[in-house]
Amino acid sequence: MREKPLAQRPLTLPSATRAPIEAPGRAEMLAAHAAAMERGEAGYIDPESGLFVLTARFLADRGTCCERGCRHCPYEL
Repeated sequence: MREKPLAQRPLTLPSATRAPIEAPGRAEMLAAHAAAMERGEAGYIDPESGLFVLTARFLADRGTCCERGCRHCPYEL
């Protein structure tokens, strides 16, 4: 893991490279992410894939980027 500054965007908005605007189910994914962050949960179940996805808040609170390509990576520019 390496230390990086947080990206200059709200934690509720994923990087365009990780969740493109045209991605199928993007609106539902963003809603699930926002709801999980509001509840203070570490993640949510992705509506499209059924996989557990970590929230940007959880990832930011860890303090470092794991470089695994997380959808909501708060360090991705």
